[in-house]
Amino acid sequence: MSPSERTLQAKVAAHKSWANTRNPSERTANARAAALDRFEREIDPDGTMEPAERARRSAHARKAYFTQLALKSAKARRKGGAA
Repeated sequence: MSPSERTLQAKVAAHKSWANTRNPSERTANARAAALDRFEREIDPDGTMEPAERARRSAHARKAYFTQLALKSAKARRKGGAA
């Protein structure tokens, strides 16, 4: 089987799996929680901050991360358009 055929086979399997998922939000809840917890662990690795302060700072860390991704994406698009 060629690499492109394997890719197509994997896509078919993924689409079938999502088609049989009753509640997509529930299915991905653990992954979303782990992603958000990552930012809290980064800014408060010892868990010593007050919960409100940890939440405030982790929200900013999360926004900084996604803004940085957007900047990288914009640069890549600009570079791709010039080629």
